[in-house]
This record gives sequence, structure tokens and C-alpha cells, in this order.
Amino acid sequence: MTPTTATATATATVQFVDTPDGPFGILADDQGRVLASGWTSDVDTLVARLTPSLRPDPASIEPGELAAAGAVRAYYAGDVTAIDEVEVVQRGGEFHQRAWIALREITPGSPLSYQEFAAALGRPTAVRAAASACARNAPALFVPCHRVLRTDGTMGGFAWGVPVKRSLLARESAAS
Repeated sequence: MTPTTATATATATVQFVDTPDGPFGILADDQGRVLASGWTSDVDTLVARLTPSLRPDPASIEPGELAAAGAVRAYYAGDVTAIDEVEVVQRGGEFHQRAWIALREITPGSPLSYQEFAAALGRPTAVRAAASACARNAPALFVPCHRVLRTDGTMGGFAWGVPVKRSLLARESAAS
């Protein structure tokens, strides 16, 4: 599913799902498209991950049920491809947009190095730019930036912590 570019949403819905890796928060626009997600139970942490042009008015964020929560539950139940069709919205330049699409094409259980990821984007010397796209990825899990590792194969950084990244990769490796 291709990320959509959009402007700030008038209303937003937030839902939290219990997972083996801790609470998982999902912030979605009024069409149910995921704006930001990650392993937190704090709405402000999710909002802070967004580019300012996509940040909803805090007063417009209401708790509710999101279809994306079902995909998270299915992912943790062993269907690691359940996240693939969840629609997301991200804002960024052309390189970041391409990178976010490419992240969704990395096969679960077959992570790439940042160098391999940059090469897959057609810019083999743009390793830092590829890493930046991962770091700026707001809808974590649905756009699986955790599937990119340091060139030496070590975990590297992850906005939600290396233990979560390690857990996700182990789950996907076991399912593949």
C-alpha cells in the first residue's frame, strides 16, 4: 500500500493495543489512515513523531476503534503480513516517499543493511539519507523500518528501542 501525502487532519482517532512488546499506540486520521504508531501509551509521543503539517489539533484526538488495531493483533498472532495493507499517511520529500514505499517491500525475515537499502532505492551512496528516512518514519510497524540493520548486521538505533526491534525481527524470522 502506497503512503498518501495529505494535510493536517481535522479529527483523529487513537487506539492502544496490548502487545508482547508493550502497549502499541495508533493515531489515525478521520479516514482511518495511520499517521503515527509505536510502542507507547502516550498520545503526545505519537503526535511528536509527526511532521508539523500532519499534526492534528490535540483537542480533536478521540479514543476509538481502528481497523489497523486488528492488523497489529494479527501480526502478533503470527501473520506478519497483516500490516501490509494498512493505509498510512506520511509527508516528506521525493526520496523519503520512495524510501517509505520501499520499506514496505522488504520481505519479513529478510532484513537489509542501510547500505543495501540505499542501493535498493537506486542511490547506493545515500546511506545516511536512507537511515534518515527510517528515523523519520512515523507509522512504525506498518512501514517496517525495523527491517533495516547496520551494515555490520547489528541492530542500530530504533525509535522504540533496540529490544523491540530485536523482538520484531525474531518474530518475522520465525514466521518466514
